[in-house]
Amino acid sequence: MPKILRSEALDSNVHYFVKWTLFSLLCGLVIGSVGALLRRAVDLVTANWNAHPAVILLAPVSILLTNLLVKLLHEEKNGGTNTVIDSISEGKHISRNTAPLLFFSTILSHTVGASVGKEGAALMIGGSLGEFFADLIRFDEREKRIAILCGMSACFSALFGTPLSAALFSIEMISIGSLYYSALVPCIFASFFASELSRAIGNHADVMPVPLAPPFRFGTACTTVLFGIYMAGVAVLFAVILYNGSRRTARLLPNPWIRGITASVLLILLTALNYRFLAHGFQFNGGGFPLAKLAMEEQAPWYSFALKLLFTCVCVFGGYKGGEIVPTFCLGACAGAFFAQVLGLDVRLFTACGMTAMFCGMTNCPITSLLLSFELFGEAGMPYYAVAIAVSFTFSGYYGLYTSQRFSYSKTQNAYIGRKGPRGFWKDRR
Repeated sequence: MPKILRSEALDSNVHYFVKWTLFSLLCGLVIGSVGALLRRAVDLVTANWNAHPAVILLAPVSILLTNLLVKLLHEEKNGGTNTVIDSISEGKHISRNTAPLLFFSTILSHTVGASVGKEGAALMIGGSLGEFFADLIRFDEREKRIAILCGMSACFSALFGTPLSAALFSIEMISIGSLYYSALVPCIFASFFASELSRAIGNHADVMPVPLAPPFRFGTACTTVLFGIYMAGVAVLFAVILYNGSRRTARLLPNPWIRGITASVLLILLTALNYRFLAHGFQFNGGGFPLAKLAMEEQAPWYSFALKLLFTCVCVFGGYKGGEIVPTFCLGACAGAFFAQVLGLDVRLFTACGMTAMFCGMTNCPITSLLLSFELFGEAGMPYYAVAIAVSFTFSGYYGLYTSQRFSYSKTQNAYIGRKGPRGFWKDRR
């Protein structure tokens, strides 16, 4: 290569590196602070809920305030995380009002013990603020997409405390089969900046260490393959219920105010029934990490999966904000623990495998799932996590949480398919 061309290439790389390092620092500090504050607020209201469960009687007030926020901020047509995905793949605009809406509505949901997560808030707040800063700095359209991914990673990392998986998640989730490598440096840097900032103010990841695992032999490998198929089926079931249930609920109760009040009343009744007649506690309220930890310790009731699924559907269909990823982890934990107890396997190990395999089946992000398993559970069960994730990814087909997610390449063939899914098809259709 001529010397002048080498010099131009080096200058371009240096410019890219300096520019996006500075932007990732901005995202890590500002968006990371927003994510850290949201995590702190959610933890505080959750602690209050645990100490004073009667707060659930305010569930109708919570959903009314959420709907009022949606109305005042003109976010009635907000498509949730799908909007953020479309902003990357199709260049659509993310409303500036998305960030305040998701910040406050997520807190309202967790105040009353709604069975929702916080990852939806992380991705949408991060994406919205990332686009805001991109417009402020006057990035072009291609740069703006990197900025949105950078913001998503920063907020997700600050909320969950898992910087490696947070950095890869935003890059991997947009188009399955191809990664946005141009966003690798900014997303990784922003993710670690945000994680350290969040840790500095007292937030920590919900780690559940699995210190020991049985030797990975032919027999255990076959069992793990069977488990991966089982978890793929569980993921497909949850995805189909969410996809069809939300639409049928909206058709049955088209008025969001009535739909929200109905869901809040059902949430109160379900909580009361569980406390009085079933588990005599509040395990199925909230995001679900405490229930996942109970599953690991073999202390969760055998019917935990069914009840957590019911609580989550009621809250999501009713309009409570926050997202479905944390309940997804919890459902995977319950399903994994049940499988292990029935077959006499290592419950702690297969609960962990269930969480990451379920996450993979719902998001179609195997690399993120593998990194997440290391960050949450440690590396002792590495071969189990890898096999369960790979099998779940394959057998979950093109189902998943996000209908705007694109599949660039087939899951089963070395072929470009360029489909927008997930949809209810197992075959590779264009």
